[in-house]
Amino acid sequence: MSADTVRTEVFDLKREQRGWYFYDWACSVYSTSVLTVFLGPYLTSVAKSAADADGFVHPLGVPVRAGSFFAYSVSLSVIVAVLVMPLVGAAADRTGRKKPLLGAAAYTGAAATTGMFFLDGDRYLLGGVLLVVANAAQSLAMMLYNSYLPQIAPPEERDAVSSRGWAFGYAAGSLVLIVNLVLYMGHDSFGVSETTAVRICLATAGLWWGVFTLVPLSRLRDRGAGGTGRTTAPGLRQLAATVRDMRRHRLTLAFLLAYLIYNDGIQTVISQASVYGSEELGLGQSTLIGAVLLVQVLAVAGALGMGRLARTYGTKRTILGSLVAWTVTLGAGYFLPAGAPVWFFVLASGIGLVLGGSQALSRSLFSHLIPLGKEAEYFSAYEMSDRGMSWLGPLLFGITYQLTGSYRDAIISLVAFFVIGFALLARVPVRQAVLDAGNPVPERI
Repeated sequence: MSADTVRTEVFDLKREQRGWYFYDWACSVYSTSVLTVFLGPYLTSVAKSAADADGFVHPLGVPVRAGSFFAYSVSLSVIVAVLVMPLVGAAADRTGRKKPLLGAAAYTGAAATTGMFFLDGDRYLLGGVLLVVANAAQSLAMMLYNSYLPQIAPPEERDAVSSRGWAFGYAAGSLVLIVNLVLYMGHDSFGVSETTAVRICLATAGLWWGVFTLVPLSRLRDRGAGGTGRTTAPGLRQLAATVRDMRRHRLTLAFLLAYLIYNDGIQTVISQASVYGSEELGLGQSTLIGAVLLVQVLAVAGALGMGRLARTYGTKRTILGSLVAWTVTLGAGYFLPAGAPVWFFVLASGIGLVLGGSQALSRSLFSHLIPLGKEAEYFSAYEMSDRGMSWLGPLLFGITYQLTGSYRDAIISLVAFFVIGFALLARVPVRQAVLDAGNPVPERI
């Protein structure tokens, strides 16, 4: 192979990597502005406006408390994603046509999110349908997006590439959230009502998602079928087939179990931190939104910084270090004084610095443990661990609060996920796991 050919291939790969980063840039705005900040409170208010005298709405004739409608809609979206992800993942590997599937999922989600502009009055059912479609589509698209990582980055570059992707996502989330907050908090000066401002914020997240998805679709390449040629079974049967195949790679499954547990802790901290801040510490909405923004900004630095640490100390050791940092952060959170926003911002800073790196390095480490040609299928299981299985943490949080009446006890109970996850991950011989998957072992892992 000539030197010119090598240079061309390296250039093409770097170009493809830059295009890959832009999908995180495109879709993370949905996670930040829509799911984390605006949609939950707004959809709940719409449902309450449509509720009967007892506070219930009746989607398809089923009585549902208006205050629970958003949570139930998110749960339904997870069920839909869990049923469809294994099927789409196996089809992507069998046909090698990931890009059309990625585009279909991304634009379905973007269109549903843009349609949230029409969520007003008592149209709670429209909001629920759009949320289910957008959230399930986001899960599908992220599964396909993640499955490109082993194809666009050689083993020694995956930590850095994965970390840059997360950093792009958090940077976009921060940028758009700042613009959204300016519109939301100054809506009178812009001549719009508060509800109209929220609807604009929701719709612009969908438009942003759709516009910037053009970049990865123009640069990513399909590499042909790499699967076994078997037919794709219906969702649950395909999931069972994927799990059976993973049982032949027990070390890969062992890592996934460790990730499922410590990621459950991470997701619960993210979802419950605002409840802890408002109910236990007595902090206002502006403080909580500011803390969300701080987490987004610092997660950029955290993802890039931990990517550099992984090059020096290895990916596994760096993830283990991040789990220790999570444990220390939660321990500090237990002792936060009420009515002191400064200390809550310090806690948010700690979360931000470890959040991006924990997620980015877990993704890159898992990419080494996947047999060739099964990237999308295995990442469907990974994505379900990330999105579909994070129920035990909120359950423990809720039970602890119910038994003790203390959100401090509830937040410290989550330390168990990081301690158990640390112990399980420490026992995984990752070099042997990479070899068992039939992949080259990086110098540092």
